Amino acid sequence: MSSKSEKILLTGLPGCGKTTAIIQIVENLKDIKAVGFYTQEIRHHNKRMGFRWTSLDGNSGILAHVDVKGPLRIGKYGVNVAGFEESIVPILDIEQRDAELFVIDEIGKMECMSTKFLVSVRRLFASDRSVIATVAKKGTGLISEVRNCPQTKLFNLTRHSCNRIVAEILQILSSHGHVEDT
Repeated sequence: MSSKSEKILLTGLPGCGKTTAIIQIVENLKDIKAVGFYTQEIRHHNKRMGFRWTSLDGNSGILAHVDVKGPLRIGKYGVNVAGFEESIVPILDIEQRDAELFVIDEIGKMECMSTKFLVSVRRLFASDRSVIATVAKKGTGLISEVRNCPQTKLFNLTRHSCNRIVAEILQILSSHGHVEDT
């Protein structure tokens, strides 16, 4: 891998394909150590009940759910900050990882309820490590910080632009030896 690090962000409205794009990009990585996670909806009888995180090594857990009790809530969802911090935040620790690419899906309101997550993401964006992440379209604090971070490439995803943007990001990463030659 090249010594040049990339900071790539995908943003867009809910349902535009950010997670799908992240998964497609990760599936095309070659011979590099990538760590991180992606999030997906939990649905029951076509009704959204919450959100699950899945680490790139296959572990998964509940990020937020209508049945999670407690004061940490986004709308109708209780956020499982303790479980997220126990399972996901250590993956993002640059001091304990030899990872070359950190994958974060997503930097959003639920994830930002974790102070430890905020610290880890800020450290990654200040580091010489490559990061590809999805970020909420709007927001303050860390959401705004990473969107405005110098040298960050920000891609605004839509359902119509998803394939083109995935190809463009794969081209950027392949120029640094991160993906299979196509």
